[in-house]
Amino acid sequence: MKIDLTDTTASKVNKALVKGRRAIGTPAVGMVLTLVIVTDEENAYDALKAANDASREHPSRTLVVVKRVSRSPRDRTTSRLDAEVRVGVDAGTGETVVLRLYGEVVDHADSVVLPLLLPDAPVVVWWPVNAPLDPAKDPLGALAQRRVTDTYAAEQPVRELAARADAYTPGDTDLSWTRITPWRSMLAAALDQVTCEVDAVEVEGEEFNPSCELLAMWLADRLDVPVKRSLSSGPGLTAVRMRTSTGPITLDRADGSLATLSIQGQPDRAVALKRRETSELMAEELRRLDPDDTYASALRFGVERLTPATAPAPPVTPAPSSALALEPAKKAPVAEDSDRATPALMPPVKKVSAK
Repeated sequence: MKIDLTDTTASKVNKALVKGRRAIGTPAVGMVLTLVIVTDEENAYDALKAANDASREHPSRTLVVVKRVSRSPRDRTTSRLDAEVRVGVDAGTGETVVLRLYGEVVDHADSVVLPLLLPDAPVVVWWPVNAPLDPAKDPLGALAQRRVTDTYAAEQPVRELAARADAYTPGDTDLSWTRITPWRSMLAAALDQVTCEVDAVEVEGEEFNPSCELLAMWLADRLDVPVKRSLSSGPGLTAVRMRTSTGPITLDRADGSLATLSIQGQPDRAVALKRRETSELMAEELRRLDPDDTYASALRFGVERLTPATAPAPPVTPAPSSALALEPAKKAPVAEDSDRATPALMPPVKKVSAK
């Protein structure tokens, strides 16, 4: 069920939610949290679809805040709030309210969202794109226990990681960190199988992928060894190589779905390590609402302390020995006689006509 409201208020939106629940026969509120999504019109559909899929595991009231850009100076001074209320099948397992803000009310989104929060329930704010540098000081971020960003969507992801480290507040998290959870679990399990000392680590992945830097910082922080960052063509993370006292340990994923775990003295094993959708990442983040101390420690380690990324050297194809043997030796140039006329000064050659 959908209810469209034009030039409305937060009070009318609350009444529309009650009306919608009664219309579908579920007057009770069964949500466990409020998820606030701050995005633009371009990314609103994908973000809302991911939130609806995640709501199957975490029934929630989803508030989508879309800040519309006014084209004329007159429109910028005119405040307006349009809302779209969705309940029932159209909203997954919870409730969805799409709020479109115009004019001066764009700068006061927290005043619009605050009356719509579920009472006595945790609040999570998610910025799919254009996240503030300090989410905790954002007016909407100040309402939340957890603040979810995604540095992968930033224009300069690695520089964004450094800014996140400087402004970190307990409760901040990053979907780029959530993407490497299976990698961290697999590497920890691999080290539990052998008794060894790790000497050095190499993390290989595509360029401008902050998940590679986060995994490298986590390994450097936990193992206290030098970690080298190498570049590959992707997709995403492609390999982690650890040099240990008992032999190399390698986790290689070349195709983005199936990885191979190699441990010295043991047969190679195929490991399912597929790249996950945004809905799966959000479902994982909503499972815990306490501060992530492991993420904070890895983030504060610092990107600048990693060994700089290096691109793989192009393969050099040696020339065949037979070709070198058959190639004639080049003669040394012979000095020309200074009295000899150059070709440009020679008289033209006369052609003899055939008789």
